[in-house]
Parts: sequence; structure tokens; C-alpha cells
Amino acid sequence: MAKSIKSPQDLPYDKLKIIEVIWVDAQEFGTVGWNDIEEVLAESLKPCPIMHSVGFLLRDHKNFVSLLSTVGPSECSSMEKIPRVWIKRETVLRDGISLADFMENL
Repeated sequence: MAKSIKSPQDLPYDKLKIIEVIWVDAQEFGTVGWNDIEEVLAESLKPCPIMHSVGFLLRDHKNFVSLLSTVGPSECSSMEKIPRVWIKRETVLRDGISLADFMENL
């Protein structure tokens, strides 16, 4: 990383890692109040949904991966943090540095 970078406004967007994560999501079924037990039993047999997330790698941690869908000079989208035990596959779409590593080395 160039030593001349002094702030997030100088963020090297083309050097940030972008990944796709395929993961199994947890699921909750029912509404507040009483629920029909037959409907709940039927739903309990269905598999959990498989999700696909794509984004800038914020942090690559041993227990989770954090992604951002949008990054600006000093703001970003909400963070999506996925536990590693839920992840089925990670694919690097563009290799590079995580945003956390970049920011921590300013």
C-alpha cells in the first residue's frame, strides 16, 4: 500500500478484495402470539435457505467474514457479518486487501 495515503478519501477502491459468500441462513417461523402447531411442524422439515452475498471484504476473521456492499470516501452500507460455520463456499472475485487492513495501516 502506498505510504502517501493519509485518509479514507484516498481509498484505493480497485485494490479492495471483493468476494462471494454462499452460506446457510438461520430461520425463524411464526408471528407474535399463537401459531398453528401443524404449520410450524411442516415448516420445521424444510431446509434452511441458502444465501449468496457479494461485497467488499471488510474483515476476514477466523470466526466470521464481514462484507460491505457499498463503500464511499467516508461512509459505507450496513455491514453483513456471516459466521464461518454457516459458510459453504467463498469465492474471491477480485483479490486485494481487506478494508479493515487498509484502514488499520493508514
